[in-house]
Amino acid sequence: MLDHAVASVLAAYPTVLAACRRRPPRSTRAARRLSDHLTGLLEHLDLLTPLSTGDLAARARVSPATISLQVDRLVRLRLVQRSRDPRDGRRVLLRLTEEGAGQRSERTLLDPDRVREALSRLPPEQRDALAAGLRALARAAITLPKELDALRRESPQRRTSS
Repeated sequence: MLDHAVASVLAAYPTVLAACRRRPPRSTRAARRLSDHLTGLLEHLDLLTPLSTGDLAARARVSPATISLQVDRLVRLRLVQRSRDPRDGRRVLLRLTEEGAGQRSERTLLDPDRVREALSRLPPEQRDALAAGLRALARAAITLPKELDALRRESPQRRTSS
């Protein structure tokens, strides 16, 4: 049953991506200085709900030192705001700025209008189930780097002999 679900996701994703992919973004000053990787970091952040630098590093599959350098750049570009956690002063919390939210929406991989149009063609119960399923898949995917990075580094021969 799990293999059927994997096959379904792998088959559907390219179709959704092709149908809903965003056209290249307008070239603003900040956008010209923003790599695809840094833009991807913005996807994990929110205007209201803070995320710790450690959590962002885990989601991006990079070390805390690397994420620190990347966050420095996003802060200099005024796309991210950094603050201390009021409950634990050792933790650094990150939030998108208004400009960061604008950059994220301009550079997102999928065009929100095309996604909205596609979703509007589904019955409400299917639309709600799809949204809930994608949120659940995203939550599960966040845990993957810890579990799968070591497996990816193993040689293919070693995996098949286990």
